Amino acid sequence: MKLTPLADRVVLKMAEAEETTRGGIILTGTAKEKPSVAEIIAVGPGGMVDGNSVTMSVKPGDKVLIDKYAGSKVTLEDVEYIIVRQGDILAIVE
Repeated sequence: MKLTPLADRVVLKMAEAEETTRGGIILTGTAKEKPSVAEIIAVGPGGMVDGNSVTMSVKPGDKVLIDKYAGSKVTLEDVEYIIVRQGDILAIVE
């Protein structure tokens, strides 16, 4: 199965949470901070959204920074994805 976003939506796969700190301390599952960096899997075509023309400025493979609570979670074939609007993306990480 494949997810194809519509309009200005973007499908993201979250980065894995760090299991050790920079100092080498191993974190338990509850102590891991939820990552806010994700990889773009698919991008919608843009076009007219709410009466405004939207041009997509991100592409599959880009790493982006999003808010912890942005988007809608979807699980497909045991992989968790998040679908957000392009406007919910805070920055591109290089």
